Amino acid sequence: MARESAIVVGAGAGGLAAAIDLALAGIAVTVVEAAATPGGKLREVVVDGRGIDAGPTVFTMRWVFEALFGAAGTSLDREITVTPLDVLARHAWDDGARLDLYADNARSADAIGDFAGADEARRFLAFCDRAARIYKTLEGPFLRAHRCRSPFDLARRLGLARLPELAAISPFATMWSALGRHFHDPRLRQLFGRYATYCGSSPFLAPATLMLVAHVEQQGVWLIEGGMRRLADALVRTAERLGVTVRLGTPVSEVVVERGRAAGVVLATGERLDADSVVVNADVAALADGRLGIAARGAVTGVPPKARSLSAVTWCVMAEPEGFPLHHHTVFFAPDYRAEFDRLMRERRLPADPTVYVCAQDRCQNRPRNRRRDGDVGDATNGRANRPEPLFVLVNAPPTGDTAPPSAAAVEIARHAAFERLRRCGLALRPAGDAVVTTPEDFHRRFPSTGGALYGRASHGWMASFRRPGSRTRIPGLYLAGGSTHPGPGVPMAALSGRLAAAAVIADRASTSRSRPADISGGMSTR
Repeated sequence: MARESAIVVGAGAGGLAAAIDLALAGIAVTVVEAAATPGGKLREVVVDGRGIDAGPTVFTMRWVFEALFGAAGTSLDREITVTPLDVLARHAWDDGARLDLYADNARSADAIGDFAGADEARRFLAFCDRAARIYKTLEGPFLRAHRCRSPFDLARRLGLARLPELAAISPFATMWSALGRHFHDPRLRQLFGRYATYCGSSPFLAPATLMLVAHVEQQGVWLIEGGMRRLADALVRTAERLGVTVRLGTPVSEVVVERGRAAGVVLATGERLDADSVVVNADVAALADGRLGIAARGAVTGVPPKARSLSAVTWCVMAEPEGFPLHHHTVFFAPDYRAEFDRLMRERRLPADPTVYVCAQDRCQNRPRNRRRDGDVGDATNGRANRPEPLFVLVNAPPTGDTAPPSAAAVEIARHAAFERLRRCGLALRPAGDAVVTTPEDFHRRFPSTGGALYGRASHGWMASFRRPGSRTRIPGLYLAGGSTHPGPGVPMAALSGRLAAAAVIADRASTSRSRPADISGGMSTR
């Protein structure tokens, strides 16, 4: 009897996770990736000979990858070198105020007490408890499980005894309003509201449920030695050891649908690859727009332009920082957060005065470093003092890369505004050469049909999370993975989506019954 086969379209974290689990189930897997390198949004830009992370820069939820690598007979620590960060991020305002958040909540509370007073420190600890409760309520029945179709489906999974927990996740309140009840200092409300942007969303429109992101970070943020792309390389190595064929530089033009089910793909070269199942690890908008063939466009509902998540303008640059003690992750806040998001979401324009994120990827405060005379070790350069270092600078942007991309002049104005924001907070950058700039239009070309949106559908409103498609599509044999699908954006969530897609493939091939439980490697249980 012929061996079952599967094709995975896209070598992002979700596609590679699906490939590993499918291979472990004895399925012959081929991964086809249009780009010359794996990773999807885990991309790297080379500037003056240095690789700079130009996509996700925050590594959390390491348990997702510990389980995945463990199922494959290896381990996360064997495949890559990760270092926990003591300081999760440094935050700065142009009045000279600074606040560090730590992996230790008690230490963060002390810092907040010094920053905003003892009452705010107590409110922070109460906020942490609430974020933890939200996460624990949703982890099993939502994050690790196949998509809930509605709040009623989630309530059914929780059971009657846990219904009070469902009310406590505050799906009907906005994140901004909920944070106003936790924090009286507007700077703290702004700081924790920023977690909505981890999903490409506005804190003024996202549900309070997204406060769980704070708990995720408090459980640990790690630095990957060599940059985030090393994670993608490790996933490819692991998949290939299991017999997976990975074909890079191999774009797909069409998903083949025969007799009502997916039967393989046609490559841009015209070559056809037959398979029993196809997993598409691409933005769902591309599939719905017919980018993978007319026959597959009805497999899933697309994302309306108004429902898209945020895009970004980024600068990768080798530069010498002066005057401000950067950490690995540093956020420089604009004074008027509401005006910033009104401009992004309502006017669909680049902010006039943006909040700016800077990743100084060579910096890790856990390593030996130079200590300043004032005792501040946050500006540790790990031996790179007074020399250019790789920096990733980002401002949020509207997802209009296909309809109204910002002009070169608008991008230059945004650059000036961003670097002026850094200057007002005390940071001057001396570039050693030209920066590599990426705009919403560039992201749209890289990820077609998105307009440059980096997180699929925005998490706005209480129904947004239920509108993300799950693993299965309307076409039998065609499955979805990636950050635009359930359980959502971010590297670990994308990997979870891949594991859920593999579980669906395995369950559907084993039986037509959808009610029989199916366990997949790594301890995840799905319906």
